[in-house]
Amino acid sequence: MQGPPLTRRGAAETALVWNTVIWGSTFVVVKAALADISPIFFLALRFSLATAVLAGYFLARRRLSWDWRTAGSGALAGVFLFFGYLTQTLGLRLTSAPKSAFITGLTSVMVPLVAALVYRSRPQVSEVVGIAVATAGLGLLTLHGAGGSVNPGDLLTCLCAIGFAAHIVVLGHFSERMSFELLSVTQLGAAAALCLSLVWWAEPLQVEWRPAVVGAILVTGLLATALAFTIQAWAQQYTTSTRTGLIYMLEPVFAWITSFLLVGEGLSGRSAAGAVLILGGVALVELKPLNPRQHPSD
Repeated sequence: MQGPPLTRRGAAETALVWNTVIWGSTFVVVKAALADISPIFFLALRFSLATAVLAGYFLARRRLSWDWRTAGSGALAGVFLFFGYLTQTLGLRLTSAPKSAFITGLTSVMVPLVAALVYRSRPQVSEVVGIAVATAGLGLLTLHGAGGSVNPGDLLTCLCAIGFAAHIVVLGHFSERMSFELLSVTQLGAAAALCLSLVWWAEPLQVEWRPAVVGAILVTGLLATALAFTIQAWAQQYTTSTRTGLIYMLEPVFAWITSFLLVGEGLSGRSAAGAVLILGGVALVELKPLNPRQHPSD
């Protein structure tokens, strides 16, 4: 089957690059806000705002027509989105913004693996080598001390990469043949509902309405959630899950730059070497220079 026109695919992939800029720049913003608001309540406000704004926008333009199959697919994507953001946000309280971003970058390594499970295909040589390289980088980035102890925040962030990878694969599977508007709204609505269901019992409710908190909710809710995930749902009609994962390699780079410029937070030499290995492993997985063949998700 012939792929989408190059101009349309180029526009979609350019839009995905814009997503990486938005997401990369929000790590330091969210970390600052979490000093004054409990993580699950923050996520509940973020996803609720995004859902309300997006649903209102599409309804006003009469672009939102209900379909149970599409809504169910969006809700499934929302479950993985919720899991990814929950573990990432909980982990971000306990680790640095650059480290969180680079560990989250393992999402790109996980995408072909999750797709291989879904489509029941064997991992390719490049994927196996890339995973090994990225794992070595993860060790340099996260293991500390003679005993090789792991920061709990780093471990939580590793789990988020699995959730985000599953989200990309699910969205890529359904977006080509379903309304991206309804997919966008229902995935965010499902994530908001799951967050709200945890707010009152899973953690002590804490919030101080400082400018950093309000700004983080607005930026992440409107730009990094409502806009970014609508862009992704639209863009994945015209590009593959694998290429999406490759483009998302840029997110930790932007996070590293933003964190350094805004708060002077960087990485040690050892951690920087680990970050480079992670990017190298992701590149091997995505570009498949060793024995390349088309993946079922492509």
